[in-house]
Amino acid sequence: MTREEQSENFALFLYRAENGSKMQDEKPVYRRVLIKLSGEALMGDERKLGIDPTTVDQISQEISEIVHLGVQVAIVIGGGNIFRGLSASARGMDRVTADYMGMLATVINALALQDYLERYDLQTRVMTAIKMEELAEPFIRRRAVRHLENGRVVIFGAGTGNPYFTTDTAATLRAVEIEADAIFKATKVDGVYDRDPVEHPDAVKFTHLTYMDVVRRQLKVMDTTAVTLCMENKLPIVVFKLKVKGNLKKVILGEKIGTTVGSD
Repeated sequence: MTREEQSENFALFLYRAENGSKMQDEKPVYRRVLIKLSGEALMGDERKLGIDPTTVDQISQEISEIVHLGVQVAIVIGGGNIFRGLSASARGMDRVTADYMGMLATVINALALQDYLERYDLQTRVMTAIKMEELAEPFIRRRAVRHLENGRVVIFGAGTGNPYFTTDTAATLRAVEIEADAIFKATKVDGVYDRDPVEHPDAVKFTHLTYMDVVRRQLKVMDTTAVTLCMENKLPIVVFKLKVKGNLKKVILGEKIGTTVGSD
């Protein structure tokens, strides 16, 4: 065991010693999860672009709570708060170039989230699908799993490293590769509705959907490629509202909030 691993284990021991009685009553139902965050989630309510420090700090605090429960956490984050490849392509930019620019935006967000997570005494690693070794580790599946087993939060950046694939698909691919128990899709609404609840107050919320329900109804949970990959690998998707304090921890502890997408 390296000196760094000894230090990490000692920090976790101290936390558990100080919060032991409380943690005994809180038993996670998930062992390893992948959280999918949109880039827009980092903007807060006031900004139209960029990163809001207060919002990133709140997200980091929520994540730290479940890590201290012993849950292994991986994260995939989008880049829409900085650059959207598909939107740029629609305005005339070469699609491949635009997608690569979008991948770089996800790395910027990954580094920002890493900085705030470490303020909560979490050990983190950013791993990217495109090599940029001065900033992050290249994605290697066995190394990522090893980091998770050692209690580190792993943030995957640069999508799949290939154009034409969304960060939803990247999140699903990484979740399957690391053998996550579920994907947690953090959104601005408290689940999946039959219509946009912002524009339609009478929209109906679903508590459970099958993968084929999502595909047939063309519900905006994830893109079809991502949902199909989840279906083929029997990987549940839990959709919940990120900005409600404590929601992430509630989902980890098995409370029925949001919408679950799974098998029949």
